[in-house]
Amino acid sequence: MSEHKVYIDFPGRIVLIGFGSIGQGVLPLVLRHVGIPADRITIVTAEDRGIEEAKRYGVRFVREVLVRENFRRVLEPLVGRGDFVLNVSVDVSSIALIKYCWERGAMYLDTCIEPWAGGYTDPGVPAARRTNYALREEALALRPGNAKSPTAVITHGANPGLVSHFVKQALLNLAADTGVDAGAPATREDWAGLAQTLGVRVIHIAERDTQVSPVRKKKNEFVNTWSVDGFVGEGQQPCELGWGSHERNFPRDGRRHDFGCGAAIWLAQPGCATRVRTWTPAAGNIFGFAITHGESISIADFLTIRDGGQVVYRPTVHYAYHPCDDAVLSMHEFVGRNCIVQDSKRILMDEISPGGIDELGVLLAGHRKNAYWFGSQLTVDEARQLAPYNNATSLQVTVSCLAGMIWAMENPNRGLVEPDELDFRRVLEICADYLGPVVGEYTDWTPLSDRERLFPEDIDKTDPWQFKNVRVF
Repeated sequence: MSEHKVYIDFPGRIVLIGFGSIGQGVLPLVLRHVGIPADRITIVTAEDRGIEEAKRYGVRFVREVLVRENFRRVLEPLVGRGDFVLNVSVDVSSIALIKYCWERGAMYLDTCIEPWAGGYTDPGVPAARRTNYALREEALALRPGNAKSPTAVITHGANPGLVSHFVKQALLNLAADTGVDAGAPATREDWAGLAQTLGVRVIHIAERDTQVSPVRKKKNEFVNTWSVDGFVGEGQQPCELGWGSHERNFPRDGRRHDFGCGAAIWLAQPGCATRVRTWTPAAGNIFGFAITHGESISIADFLTIRDGGQVVYRPTVHYAYHPCDDAVLSMHEFVGRNCIVQDSKRILMDEISPGGIDELGVLLAGHRKNAYWFGSQLTVDEARQLAPYNNATSLQVTVSCLAGMIWAMENPNRGLVEPDELDFRRVLEICADYLGPVVGEYTDWTPLSDRERLFPEDIDKTDPWQFKNVRVF
């Protein structure tokens, strides 16, 4: 008998699109925790990477590049009513796959809203339309008339995804620690009201990855602990952030959208060239890249309170990512090459030295206790013990994929949903055994800490949590 808990028996088939580091890492978790024989799982991928793993587990492996012209033909014999499509690929349109799954009566989950190849970087497309904001609006436009269609969970990896559930737990923890009666928040209005009552003005997705390999980065090589193509793609998109109601210093390069929910802005430069100040318990205060991510928009939108058409409360939300050291060097080289990707790519996995950690959490700030970080402190050593084909970074993603899949299978006819609309307790319950220590810690650090010690700066001293103070110029 397996030592691992089977959360649900699934009678359909599973099609896994993409089999890079995340696909390879999620497969053993699916086979552990979903009741399905291996011969009902098919991998569709553009490369031969992972083919030996597929053979070892006894799943079908189809090597095929999915494009607009062929994806229906390739998927037709593989996807039908009651099946599940897990999309962890790059350059395969999420919108196209969701529509196709609904036509076929199948469920769906992805880790980000992917466009077809070139969608992130096509210079013929206005920058505002190359944002995650625009991609999200396109996905949400599928909802009318599809409320009871097969469940399609969008953007449910570690971040976006898991961090939305961290935010809810962090709000409850903060309420308990400050004597606020949180009640039992269930709706978006409940959660937004709680965040407003607590005085949360800023939410950073604050991440520091210290995993390292003795084989250091070489010239013209991009090294990362997860998808190089995924990181490069999102790094070239405009920097995006949910724009808070407390902000009074609009960025000189900031741009507003003239369509959609209005919860976010974008900067006229890529996220890979935008740095911000943040804090995590193990690393302390750090600089991170403000890479665009879907949670920056969905969390900000979810926690918005309006009075009529006027926004009266919304936190500023953005990613603040300090990747592993060799990924930082790779990104600097990439930006220095005017965003032309290196010829060689390497994912750190088996060669990672012991002791590295991926510290991924949410920093809720601006409230009466200043700032509170809540999240996962997973070491690579523990990740290796917990699941094969994973490092600390990938396991935080893959277990969240698994949890989102199980929730969808338990709620099969919910139409299109975002992470903020799932049962956060159920997701955290499924993820708990794979996240290492999950901790909460307060700090008195602010973006103004130790500023102007050597040089005068243009800062807003009346409010440390203005984005003007967070951004690194």
